[in-house]
Amino acid sequence: MNDFATRLVNWQRLHGRNTLPWQGADAYRVWLSEIMLQQTQVASVIPYYQHFVTSFPDVAMLAAASEEQVLAHWSGLGYYARGRNLHRAAQQIMLLHHGQFPAHFDDILALPGIGRSTAAAICALAFRQRHAILDGNVKRVLARYCAIDGYPGDKKIEAKLWQQAEALLPRSDVACYTQGLMDLGATVCTRGKAQCSACPVRSGCAAYHAGRVAELPVPRPRKPVPERQATFLMVLHNNEILLGKNLSTGVWGGMWCLPQFDDEAAATAWCAQAGMEITFPAKPERECTTLQPFTHTFTHFRLHITPLLAQAIRKPRQMQEPGSAWLQVEDALQAAIPVPVRKLLQKIQAQRKLMPA
Repeated sequence: MNDFATRLVNWQRLHGRNTLPWQGADAYRVWLSEIMLQQTQVASVIPYYQHFVTSFPDVAMLAAASEEQVLAHWSGLGYYARGRNLHRAAQQIMLLHHGQFPAHFDDILALPGIGRSTAAAICALAFRQRHAILDGNVKRVLARYCAIDGYPGDKKIEAKLWQQAEALLPRSDVACYTQGLMDLGATVCTRGKAQCSACPVRSGCAAYHAGRVAELPVPRPRKPVPERQATFLMVLHNNEILLGKNLSTGVWGGMWCLPQFDDEAAATAWCAQAGMEITFPAKPERECTTLQPFTHTFTHFRLHITPLLAQAIRKPRQMQEPGSAWLQVEDALQAAIPVPVRKLLQKIQAQRKLMPA
């Protein structure tokens, strides 16, 4: 075992994270944790993971669930394509692998939503197989340890990092080594203030000796973040709210959302076209009342949301929009809804006593 791996393994056993709920679990739970941990911090993942495995304790239960049930458990975790892919992968495992999570790298890699590093992590942690990982935290560790210049998202730089990941991979204690790499990047070799004094491999770290820890890895080239605008229409009828289920594509695919429009005029025109008479008694001069706008940030754009609250005097007999439904506010909060919709419904629930009956 090389010096880097030896130091890392010894450190992980003494100082690493050894009490995470998915550690030592079967491949299904390791897979679930790896998918949840993509783009999400451990502290945020743990309660979702625990709730998820309570409802779906194995692949068969997950595959048998509806997409809506899966997304309801994912609601608030973000990056909802992960939940949809998880569900599809479970169904694929039932169909192609007789309900047994596959143990071979290529079979794992072929599952929806799994890339090279995630497949390698499952192989290493669940099956003790020798495969190198390269997630975001590991890229940062190796970029510093090997002083690799350039943005890690660039294909050429990523190829160099993969070479180092393969070269440093030990032939034994692969699971402990893999967990140690993850732990080091998450708790010591962090993006902000790296704790080099606590790092077990600083003696061989090129960036540390060159005083370049703060410079590496090179950050993503800055580009203007696209700004988008949307008006969210909240139409209440007594304690029911009108929601529409999105298609299983897009950022909120398969989830229940509020009707979205370019502006208030488009929203009120849509209500009129649907034969839905709306009003808001607290402000009789207007059919809708504008609530406080807010911004929801995605990975690649920012969505500026203007909520409109309206009261339906009566519901139309049939909605023109397919997938539309009136749900009790309490039921809607238990459904698969994205974070901005959840926030708005929680406000409605809290202020319901102020609304007309």
